[in-house]
Amino acid sequence: MSRMGAFGPTAVVTATAAAVVVALGLPLPAAAQSCDRECLGGIVTQFLESLVAHDPSKAPLADGVRFTEDAKELAVGGGFWATASKIGAYRTDYLDVPEQTAAVHAVMEENGTPVLFAARLKVEGREITEIETMVVRGQAEAMLFDLARLDQPSAAFMARPPRDQLNSREEMVDIAMRYPEGLRVGSFVTSDVPFAAEAYRLENGQMMAGPECTFIPGCNDIRNQRLPTLAGMTGGVVAVDEENGTVLLRLDFGPGSLMGGRRGGGAGDAPQMVLVTFEAFKIYGGQVHAVEAVFESMPENSPRGWE
Repeated sequence: MSRMGAFGPTAVVTATAAAVVVALGLPLPAAAQSCDRECLGGIVTQFLESLVAHDPSKAPLADGVRFTEDAKELAVGGGFWATASKIGAYRTDYLDVPEQTAAVHAVMEENGTPVLFAARLKVEGREITEIETMVVRGQAEAMLFDLARLDQPSAAFMARPPRDQLNSREEMVDIAMRYPEGLRVGSFVTSDVPFAAEAYRLENGQMMAGPECTFIPGCNDIRNQRLPTLAGMTGGVVAVDEENGTVLLRLDFGPGSLMGGRRGGGAGDAPQMVLVTFEAFKIYGGQVHAVEAVFESMPENSPRGWE
């Protein structure tokens, strides 16, 4: 449905009926109790606090809520819920009001040890119906792991873009999806990713591209840096935060994305390991200004659990 089409006669009648219900002091039906940005952000906070409290009842969970951690379905209260011990300073929320989705990147602690955490929460009637999480516990799980730059909120992602530079939802998705297409063909120039001059990329806290990058020769030029060709890349959109100018994707980088990608020292029958990421893009003024990713390694063709 187009934006203009959303304001047809049916929408007017529904709005009028809802106003009458409020005036009479009657409870709104669940469909009308959708979350605004403040509500979605509050649900993320409640969820994180429930993890460190080891108490699912502290989060607004719907009956029958489903929970996965690292693509494996677990009982609510299991996994990281039983071991999380602290919420760190680094936290970025991705609040998609139209889709009623709240997602987050965060540094947390597990039994006192810092870990990287990502989550997608589906919200219906102000309750969480789906929980998809990723917990990255160190370099052995992800190739890269450096939390020194993640000791405070991300300045780039926390800054609200000027309103006159906000792009439409469709424009933001188009720009963000040029990034995985660039990896698929081995060139951000070919896929025409419009990086801003100050654009950078952090992967699990490691600076991998941008003006300050010294990781490998040429990484300071994010648009022209040398890339692998990852023809097997798959993925899609998790959340679009139109007010904050952010898009979150979940991507499976596919074969060739992890150096030494076979377990057991390269044994032929060992599973190929690939990188899977929740990758975020700061987009406004028609440009990508920052990229921050939380990723880990998984066996090739691992099901996401939400197919």
